[in-house]
Amino acid sequence: MNKQALAERIAGVIEREDRASRFLGMRLDEVKPGAARMSMRVTADMVNGQRVCHGGLIFSLADSSFGYACNTHNHRALAASCTIDFLAPAQLGDELTAQASEVARAGRSAIYDVRVTNQRGELIATFRGRAATVKGSWINSGTEPELVRAPSPN
Repeated sequence: MNKQALAERIAGVIEREDRASRFLGMRLDEVKPGAARMSMRVTADMVNGQRVCHGGLIFSLADSSFGYACNTHNHRALAASCTIDFLAPAQLGDELTAQASEVARAGRSAIYDVRVTNQRGELIATFRGRAATVKGSWINSGTEPELVRAPSPN
């Protein structure tokens, strides 16, 4: 299986299980090895007391995009640290897009940058995440994909 096909199949497995992103109305628009693009429309339920999108929801969109991107290599990965810089407010009705791209991978760690923009291409936030791989993979080495369960925390 080539790298692009692997990334797409892993994303499909994750997408079926990703209830949080689905609950927030996020859509996976594209996935490539080490990259993912997701989008989300700012709804009335996402606006804070200042009548702009709550920063935590912008962070969640960036984090979800990062999560898809860092798992495309068939090694389970989790966020080890993340930072975000908010540059402009997102408004009610805005269509936000988070584009995550792999910057570097070494050993069990990888760095990803995410740009969050609105429908006019204006930069809303920049996010940097460090991922750490853990035990387990997403797809078995056989010809058909299947979820490989992570070890139980107990």
